[in-house]
Amino acid sequence: MSLEGQGLTCSRGMVTLFRDVSFRVERGEWVAVRGPNGSGKTTLLRCVAGLTRPDAGQVLRDAQIAYAGHLAGIKDDLSAEENLRGSLALAGARAGADAIRGALEDAGLFKRRHLPARRLSAGQRRRIGLARLMLDPAPIWILDEPLTALDDEGQALLARTLSRHVDRGGLALVATHHDLATAPARVLHIGPRGSA
Repeated sequence: MSLEGQGLTCSRGMVTLFRDVSFRVERGEWVAVRGPNGSGKTTLLRCVAGLTRPDAGQVLRDAQIAYAGHLAGIKDDLSAEENLRGSLALAGARAGADAIRGALEDAGLFKRRHLPARRLSAGQRRRIGLARLMLDPAPIWILDEPLTALDDEGQALLARTLSRHVDRGGLALVATHHDLATAPARVLHIGPRGSA
């Protein structure tokens, strides 16, 4: 299992965000994507996830992906538990009631599991996504700024969750400006001049 980008180039209008970006992520590792604001980190991840078409290049992957954008991606009128069940169902992942409750407990949301998401803080809303990652069996994770709005405890939880994922043979491509407790295999720098 691997994830590979070959010669990826993407523009927005007349501006080239990145050119000729190539990378390979193998089973059991994660790669951090870094670059200044506006360099195209989100666009690169969307290309890798198949949500945006690059101007040039190709993405090769041989397994199912779990994509988490920089927004929480939850429904305000649904509870934390309903959002978790719904996101797993959309991904085609099956999880029993005990597993869902366990993930909400681990994410620090068990006592708030029945509250509508609109009544949760930004960090708590982000933790719904963490609970989803704990249960999603997809071997490839593509995460865009997953630490946004998380407190120190939430950031440590993400680092542990990512570590468990790669220790089990998963792989991840993660855009983040922050260092995680678990170090990346490599750092991929992007911008108009491509990768370094």
